[in-house]
Amino acid sequence: MNADATNVLPASYRDTIRVLVKYAVVMTVVGLLAGVAFQESSKKLDYADVAPGVRLEAILSLALVHGHMLVTAVIFPLVLAGALDLARRAGGAELSLGAQRWLTRGYLPSVTLTVALMLYKGYHMLLAVRFGERDFAAIDAAYFGGVLPLRHAVCGLVHVAMAVSLIAFGVALWRSFGRKA
Repeated sequence: MNADATNVLPASYRDTIRVLVKYAVVMTVVGLLAGVAFQESSKKLDYADVAPGVRLEAILSLALVHGHMLVTAVIFPLVLAGALDLARRAGGAELSLGAQRWLTRGYLPSVTLTVALMLYKGYHMLLAVRFGERDFAAIDAAYFGGVLPLRHAVCGLVHVAMAVSLIAFGVALWRSFGRKA
């Protein structure tokens, strides 16, 4: 393979990278809006209404969404797009469309669901305290309508899907260096 060939990405790579970058751009806006939503929502839980520790516990889950969203839904997709590009330019063999789909049809949907679950949990906690509940064990027990197996199944499946997608893509990327390009 000559040096010029490594600078030309296959069409499937360009499509995958385009999806990852567009997703990151959209999630940047969504992440910033999540930060604004947190700020505005937490203002509605007045310091005079609850003790400082209770307030912190009530807003913490929602406060974490903004940062987690920017890391998992903005930075990771950009890093993965860069890894796809750099591996090819460094002489890695072309990944199959199936390997690339671990990102676009595996990681992106599962990280979207993860963020949605975090928003749900954050607002569940905050609103419960705003409406007078102070027993955090009861608030936690009421998450997912109090159906603990459903909670574990949904959260577990989403996180496993995200992990499997990243591992499968990482293995495919790693193995691309063992094959002739």
